[in-house]
Amino acid sequence: MSNLQTRIVTAIVLGAITLLLTWFGGVSFTLFAIVIGAAVFHEWTALTASRQTAFSRAFGWLWFALTALLLLWDGSALPTIGMLAFGAAFMAPLTWKTCKGWAVAGLLYAGLPMISLSLLRGDEPFGFTAIIFLFAVVWATDIAAYFNGRAIGGPKLAPRFSPNKTWSGAIGGAAAAVAAGVLVASLATPPGNLVAPILALLLSIIAQAGDLAESWVKRVFGAKDSGRLLPGHGGFMDRVDGLVAAAVLMYLIGALFAEPDVPSAIFFGM
Repeated sequence: MSNLQTRIVTAIVLGAITLLLTWFGGVSFTLFAIVIGAAVFHEWTALTASRQTAFSRAFGWLWFALTALLLLWDGSALPTIGMLAFGAAFMAPLTWKTCKGWAVAGLLYAGLPMISLSLLRGDEPFGFTAIIFLFAVVWATDIAAYFNGRAIGGPKLAPRFSPNKTWSGAIGGAAAAVAAGVLVASLATPPGNLVAPILALLLSIIAQAGDLAESWVKRVFGAKDSGRLLPGHGGFMDRVDGLVAAAVLMYLIGALFAEPDVPSAIFFGM
């Protein structure tokens, strides 16, 4: 198969597994979120190996595992976020001289989306809709940006970070994200929900920023891909770079305007 065909097949398989586990929710989805976080942390640690030490790797994995176990056991916001924040704060001064912040950044980069995804899905009865909305927006952004950018081309979005991304792709991705978000919201909320298009646009922008940020990290460490786990996509981080950023933003907005353990209420329950 061509690289595009391989990319499409991999995306379909991953999408089907993701939607099935999203439907199940509960412990199944929390475990899924933990697997995503663990894969991201593994690739981040490997990618930034020149800025890691044996201590930073061991402590990082230990604290990631403790946070994941607490998320499974307790499942609420403040204990798990507090656990992750405490580990990052404890780790920072011990590793700064040798790691320059890369070890702490990896723990947060993997841990925060893991917690955010689990909490967004767990707040019944809105969690399923919230996650489908998030996936629809991020996937629409990725697909439309990829094909729109290739078809139209034009000025580069951020050539210093990612030479292939264009403004036409970014705008097309954002437009598709708004359309996808409005469609999902229209099936779950009364007509005229003005939160949906605004939220979809914000999530699309932050997803594309997350994509650029991951590309910048790869450039810093001289890597083309974050790994080789996913055929056609490179590494796992290459596939979820937009999702991890968007999940954290969506959770933060919901937690700020609703409550930490029921973040989706502000979008779909009020």
